[in-house]
Amino acid sequence: MFELDNVSVSYKDALALKDISIRIEEGEKVALIGPSGSGKTTLLYTLYELEKNYSAFVHQNYALVPQLSVFHNVYIGRLDNHKTAYNLLNLLKPQQKEVEQIVPILEALGMEVFLNKRVGTLSGGQQQRTAIARAIFRKSNIIFADEPVSSIDPHQAGAILELITQRKKTVILSLHAVDLALEFAERIVGLHFGHIVFDLPVSKVSDSLLSRLYQS
Repeated sequence: MFELDNVSVSYKDALALKDISIRIEEGEKVALIGPSGSGKTTLLYTLYELEKNYSAFVHQNYALVPQLSVFHNVYIGRLDNHKTAYNLLNLLKPQQKEVEQIVPILEALGMEVFLNKRVGTLSGGQQQRTAIARAIFRKSNIIFADEPVSSIDPHQAGAILELITQRKKTVILSLHAVDLALEFAERIVGLHFGHIVFDLPVSKVSDSLLSRLYQS
């Protein structure tokens, strides 16, 4: 489904990814890990660009419209599935059909009480959950997520990652929390200075391998 062959990516003459080769098949649950600045986000976006019209993305900065309600921000996930007139109708008055589809997702994220709340008034964790709800609502079996639980209480983070991995067939995550990556991914890709250091099933990722990744 996703394949890169010796791909390098530069920003302002600085290499962010160096000769990356990776293949990800449909149905895989993959976590990208590594120290800050290792290239996780760049690799995530590079893979996303291959199938962006058929994928959902949870941005690290949420990419929400603060002036709109939680309902409207989640509904944006399916804007391209409807005609302009129907989208404008939902902007003026949320249609019951759409509300009934969005509320169960918000309930799973503990966000249903904020359905009509303006996003700009919410906390960072609540905004992050809104962004996750939008990605889940989008009609796609593929989800990319860049640090999707970074602003969420650690006790809730696991439940939210479980929800993401259950709702979407193919999941590619960038995570700082190695313990969460090991728990919810099936495959771990370790990056350092723009290189893939290892690409292994989670069962083969040892403590010594992780130690070398973060200390090298």
